[in-house]
Amino acid sequence: MTETSITIKELNRFPVKGLSAESLTSVRLTAGEGLPGDRLFGFARFNSGFDPKDPKPLPKDRFVVLLKVAGLAGLRTTFRDATQKLEIRQGDDTRTFDMRDPVASTGAARYLHDALELSDPHPPTFVSSAPHRFTDVSVVSPQMMNAISVLNLNSVRDMEGRIGAKIHPDRFRANVVIDGLPPYAELDAVGNVLDFGEVSFRILSRTKRCAATEVNPETAERDLKIPYLLRKELGHTDMGVYVEVVSGGTLNVGQGGGLKLP
Repeated sequence: MTETSITIKELNRFPVKGLSAESLTSVRLTAGEGLPGDRLFGFARFNSGFDPKDPKPLPKDRFVVLLKVAGLAGLRTTFRDATQKLEIRQGDDTRTFDMRDPVASTGAARYLHDALELSDPHPPTFVSSAPHRFTDVSVVSPQMMNAISVLNLNSVRDMEGRIGAKIHPDRFRANVVIDGLPPYAELDAVGNVLDFGEVSFRILSRTKRCAATEVNPETAERDLKIPYLLRKELGHTDMGVYVEVVSGGTLNVGQGGGLKLP
């Protein structure tokens, strides 16, 4: 059994699917469960088919997400779980909405509809149905609905060298960003374990990338065809992996760990 030394560089959760990340310094994880507070809310598009009383996994394009709406990257948002206050900043304009209030929730949805110039005939609807999560791979299985996304910075750096352009890691909207692992080693380690002290992750699958990664998180413009470039350079569209928590505990930024290989 060999182990490669790696370090956690970032921890992120995305309270509202498609909106800004919340940067964390530490997080308490439980075996079999997803990252607390991650993607428990979303803005379902008109006629999405989502029923909060009977939640079923739906394709990501049924929600307001970067895949279809590059302008989302131009908004800066914060969402507080305890108060359910959503703050949306666009340039010098800042709006705050109490999402527990149906009138304010509708106002937030209308604001997004107008600010993003959505083509739908009606604004989206703010939805939640905990413990249901709006993860991209929730359509695969309940296990994958609680999967946590991991990005290897050395894989991103290798792609930067291949294409001769800067690739901001935020394009990949990962929960856990790691450094120290050889480029793409994570892709070949499906079924193996990442250990960080008391926390252990089993790598479930590679993460296939879609057009959402084409959007520059700093300019809100589609400027790099990431899926095309991945396939051109590597023969596939994978960047990062999904993992499940097999042993819970506290995970911290700066914490060291390793990838256990047979």
